[in-house]
Amino acid sequence: MDVLRPTIVNIDGRLYRKNPVKEEIYEEEEEFSYTTPSESEEFAADEGCDTHFIEQTDKGYRCSIDVPSVLYKYIIGKKGETRKRLEFDTKTSINIPKQGVEGQIVITGSTKGSVSSAVTRVEVLVESFRRKQPFTHFLSFPLNDTKIQEGFLKFKDEVLEQCAEDHGIDGSIFQNPAKLHLTVGTLALLNDTEVRKACEHLQECQTFIREISEGKPLELEVSGIEYMNDDPGMVDVLYAKVNMKDGSNKLQEIADRLVEYFVSVGLMVREWDRVKLHGTVINTVFRKDSTVEDSGVKGRHPMSEREAFDARNILKIFGAFYFGELALNTVLLSQRYSSDCTGYYSSAGSVNMS
Repeated sequence: MDVLRPTIVNIDGRLYRKNPVKEEIYEEEEEFSYTTPSESEEFAADEGCDTHFIEQTDKGYRCSIDVPSVLYKYIIGKKGETRKRLEFDTKTSINIPKQGVEGQIVITGSTKGSVSSAVTRVEVLVESFRRKQPFTHFLSFPLNDTKIQEGFLKFKDEVLEQCAEDHGIDGSIFQNPAKLHLTVGTLALLNDTEVRKACEHLQECQTFIREISEGKPLELEVSGIEYMNDDPGMVDVLYAKVNMKDGSNKLQEIADRLVEYFVSVGLMVREWDRVKLHGTVINTVFRKDSTVEDSGVKGRHPMSEREAFDARNILKIFGAFYFGELALNTVLLSQRYSSDCTGYYSSAGSVNMS
């Protein structure tokens, strides 16, 4: 990492620089032991924290912060070394619930400055490792309208009929028609509290969503396909193009505003200047192969072993394929690796455009 351009961590709207550190291997601890604050020289509190209430007690100062239990191990560190180092540096005591128990981390110290600094350091550490967690939810525009599903199944049948001899083409790499969607952005929500907060934030977006949509469903057309790399002979993802029937930019504007808002509240990381709206129709991550069942995910290739397919004939024959039209009226907070009664992803929250 360029030391002149360190990673910036967003915590509750405040930006902190994350200095380069040596990566450690963290082990989960069955039991935690807590040491008392160090008696070394007083720590100079140069890292103020005003995002949490620090209360004064008979014995000093105290602050409680919410941290998902899955991230406790990163604050504890291997054999408790990270927590001990934090306590030593800040002259505080850091009390962490047992692994798997949702609760609050409680930081106590003799001075308000030392507690404030410890809170900031814990939050920077938590946010750094949060970014390494796989995403659990995503904002989506559902495309599983009946007409679109029928168009997709026709596309699948015709591709398998006309392009089955092309390298890597088989039925298993096609999207489940019940889960056709546009991904707006991904989120790592690590406990029920974070899911509830994300739902609340989505509701707060309803005002601008309805302003842009003018209180009406968006009339969309799904037509044409594109691929996601430079070589059409070695493709992993093929997607359908989605556009507004009236030629407006409303769908793109809503998607961009959603990402902007969720980035501002710290629940999403911006990857691109604009959201790349695409409806995946073929993805090699879906490929079924009995030889890889021992990988831990039955019927799926590990990402490092994905077998690309030759999409040249598909693009030539079906480049302008018409999937259909739909009226989009919903933005969903969808849960990854899930299904509801319709076959679509389970929804944790939603807002309507009308």
